[in-house]
Amino acid sequence: MKKWVKSTVAIALMASLVAGCSSPASTGGKSTSAPQASVGSTDQFKDKLSLNLMSITYEGGGWPDQHPMIDYLNKKFNVDLKFQWVPADSYTEKLGVLAASNSFPDAFYIDMNNFLKWRVKGVFLDVNPLLANYPNLTQDIKPETFAIGNPSGKAYGIPLYTPETRDTLVIRKDWLDKLGLEYPTTTDELYNVASAFVKDDPDGNGKDDTIGFSTSISGGTTFSFLDYLRSAFGLANGWQEIDGALVPWQTQNKELKDFLSYLRKAYAEDVLDKDFAVNKNNDPSVKAEANRLGIHQLVATAIYAEGSSGSELNIKKTVPNAEWITGAPPKGPSGLQGVGTGASSNKVVINATIDKNKQERILAILDYLSTDEGDILNKNGVEGIDYIKTADNKYEKLDQFDKDRPFIIGFWFFRKVNPLTTYRLWDDPAYAQKINAIFDENAKYASPNKGVGVYSETAAKFGTSLDQKLMSEMVKYIVGDIPAEGIDKAIDDWKKNGGDKIIEEMNVTYKLMK
Repeated sequence: MKKWVKSTVAIALMASLVAGCSSPASTGGKSTSAPQASVGSTDQFKDKLSLNLMSITYEGGGWPDQHPMIDYLNKKFNVDLKFQWVPADSYTEKLGVLAASNSFPDAFYIDMNNFLKWRVKGVFLDVNPLLANYPNLTQDIKPETFAIGNPSGKAYGIPLYTPETRDTLVIRKDWLDKLGLEYPTTTDELYNVASAFVKDDPDGNGKDDTIGFSTSISGGTTFSFLDYLRSAFGLANGWQEIDGALVPWQTQNKELKDFLSYLRKAYAEDVLDKDFAVNKNNDPSVKAEANRLGIHQLVATAIYAEGSSGSELNIKKTVPNAEWITGAPPKGPSGLQGVGTGASSNKVVINATIDKNKQERILAILDYLSTDEGDILNKNGVEGIDYIKTADNKYEKLDQFDKDRPFIIGFWFFRKVNPLTTYRLWDDPAYAQKINAIFDENAKYASPNKGVGVYSETAAKFGTSLDQKLMSEMVKYIVGDIPAEGIDKAIDDWKKNGGDKIIEEMNVTYKLMK
């Protein structure tokens, strides 16, 4: 799962924007310090270095080897950057192959689960002694964020920032309006809306081709895009603290069966995407953009796609009059509600075995991307290539921006602490205000994962396979192949085959960290 920083940081930044802060990094303000294609001095980097970087990719893939952003960074830092872009569905497998051959790249993105797996094996550079030389990295990233997943006094990597409560439930407002429906406030109301979206031809094409809501099984271990439902039924976001002890969602028999029963009914009545079990990670978003899916979960910055051409999902490309609406997450049977919540636990790690000069050059690049100027580059691309400044001191996006997709380095590798990840120099400030309002609303329903960064050796070795086996039984239940008692058995199997040991180890480590 993607992880995010504390909401206090995000909201503080948002508040400054709404108040009219003119920092180009937080507002996309019209700064004259925007990167130029010709800018770049190698005086402080006299030795040219070749750097191999690797990161995760989703829809659209990564950059080609020849790219304006790579050219710009090459000139500025006197390097020869080689990016390796690996699809999300196979990223963990790729890390395993690299570990087996002892051939990790110079720097690479890593999620918390894999970070904890290799953290103690001498793979990652401890950047803590070097951070004083790179003040932009520590200006916004707080010490407690650097500490996530690390032993005391160590920092094996630079946290990749994303807002704590960035994901939100979205519903097709134009479909609601056509069918005379209101935005749902409960899970029952949500179900009725989803059912109507399937049965009442909301797109008006006379075909039976619309879906209520969907999910994909990320890594075979968790339901993607359904945080709003998991929270409504009381399932922990990973781990919750009860009476001072950590308790995982995998042992919440009642809550899990209530959640799965909701999905089982939806599957039987064609309300849930029939292909959910075989969907690839981003397939629900693909179906939403194809005008087939009426209820989804999106990064808040992607909702108003007309305000940001770099959005992750632009429904208006398919249906110009389409419109998403969002609001408070639905209340479950006992009144619970919540949104997907996390911490900035994913990281960029630097290979501990490479030359010291390479390590420092990588840190210099990351430090630059943490500046206002670097943030402008990260989100807008290279001036004169991806956009231009007009005679009236405004900015205009060029066609090359959509071809270059310069923003993916910030989406999938590294970026400055700035919640408006898709707000461009040429965007309407009203777009930023809309996004801020969503973040403010979501912050009321945060459900932090208390187990982030807490290490269990058993979880590192067997956690994924245990969760995959549990997920297999959950899918069987949803599609009607096993009774509810099968879930109780699957939970018992999870516990006795290693889950109980994971809980024990997690709690031992958790108490030492408090």
